Amino acid sequence: MEKRVAVVTGAGSGVGRAAALALLNAGWSVGLAGRRADVLEETVTMAKAGTAFAVPTDVTKPDDVEALFTAVTTKFGRLDTLFNNAGGGAPSTNFGDVTYETWLRVVNVNLNGMFLCANAAYRAMRDQSPQGGRIINNGSLSAHTPRPGSAPYTTTKHAISGLTKCISLDGRAHNIVASQIDIGNAATPMTARMAGGVLQPNGTMMAEPTMDAANVGDTILMMANMDLSANIQSVMVMSSQMPFVGRG
Repeated sequence: MEKRVAVVTGAGSGVGRAAALALLNAGWSVGLAGRRADVLEETVTMAKAGTAFAVPTDVTKPDDVEALFTAVTTKFGRLDTLFNNAGGGAPSTNFGDVTYETWLRVVNVNLNGMFLCANAAYRAMRDQSPQGGRIINNGSLSAHTPRPGSAPYTTTKHAISGLTKCISLDGRAHNIVASQIDIGNAATPMTARMAGGVLQPNGTMMAEPTMDAANVGDTILMMANMDLSANIQSVMVMSSQMPFVGRG
């Protein structure tokens, strides 16, 4: 395989770190994006192969995003894959008590940030020679079924499904494909609270099992290694014992 180039956002922890390490250890060159330089450098030190390039980035800022993709394509010459991963949620809150400030904060990262990164990656892939590349958007099981009190997060993840399909359709003219990975209960700092109990639709609290985030990294690597003539349009990777399938 010729040297291939990826950008992973949110690469300083969780599934972003797992995906970055999977790509790096398979020999990829990877631009690591995230707000904190120190945790990005931690990811760099964990890699056993590949070429890592840490670029501190706030995905909600258009100038930061443009600088990220310019830096990566200048250093490595092209872009083959984006794992559009950076995002966040908010504490479980009944819809009537969700503030506009909370709504805007979640939308700005999970939707606007996803758009900015996908848009910049798309343009890089369209304008390079040879043309093409792969954009993998991080959705969630909440793109299918919400948890109680999750309106801002769930709404953005439903929107990512539409964004992914639009990129897939428009990208055909430029050999650009788009995929969505919906992740359930990967063991990360964001899911650590699940060991103490998570609110269920019937009002009870229940601890939920998690899976090793490396499973997500392995899935991203599999998708990224596919020839652009084929695509996994959507994939769900989840803890096999979590209650999602039987929610209600």
